[in-house]
Amino acid sequence: MKRSWTLIALLMLAPFLMGQREPLLVPEVSQSRIEVRQGFTGANLLLYGAVINPAGPAGRTEYDIVVVLKGPAERIRLREKERIVGIWMNSGSSDFQSAPSFFAVAASRPIEDIVDPRTAAIYELGTEFIQLSPTGQIEPEEQTRFANGLVETRERLGLYKEDSDGVRISEGVLYQARIILPSNVTTGQYTAETFAIADGRVLASATADIEVVKVGLEGTVVYASQRWSLFYGLGAIFLSVGMGWLTGRLFSKS
Repeated sequence: MKRSWTLIALLMLAPFLMGQREPLLVPEVSQSRIEVRQGFTGANLLLYGAVINPAGPAGRTEYDIVVVLKGPAERIRLREKERIVGIWMNSGSSDFQSAPSFFAVAASRPIEDIVDPRTAAIYELGTEFIQLSPTGQIEPEEQTRFANGLVETRERLGLYKEDSDGVRISEGVLYQARIILPSNVTTGQYTAETFAIADGRVLASATADIEVVKVGLEGTVVYASQRWSLFYGLGAIFLSVGMGWLTGRLFSKS
């Protein structure tokens, strides 16, 4: 039903777009708010919409669609361990200023068949093009190695993914893609950016926001820790001390 209303709105807008040269993208998401409760096993997110050519049927163009879903950015330090004299020790590290906590790309075809590497890098159309913003004094080759290690690690955790056949396009106008959010996703604001591409050029883009929040007891604890951080910290200290004292008393009696 929601998709039908979207299409009706687009058809009503079409006559007003005749003076526009570029296509119009109108994205929708199945859930704009995902609630993480105890026992959360993940979410199946549907991203869909339509791309309208202002020239109408006579100027119909075959578009490729790429959807990029990104989670909240975070600072991260990646450490490398090396076995020295039989003991695993830290041998190097690299800091990243804005690594997305979640990153997924769904495309109608393989990215290399849609755009050139330069365009893919500009719009982050793939896991190898994520802009991690490394910091610190480190050789470019080392930065690349650490960046690849971060991507590979998060791919194994299901937090970074790429699906070159993840977008379905029907009648050259409607598109849909499914992206699965795993149970270990970070809460916060997620951004789904959709790109309409033809002849290797990004002709239109549009953004939809998705909020992932904790609810229930876990959500209350998170809210308290952010809203009253000082009292939350003091309470955690007193609770830790009290539990330690109680454990000591129980073991001393036994």
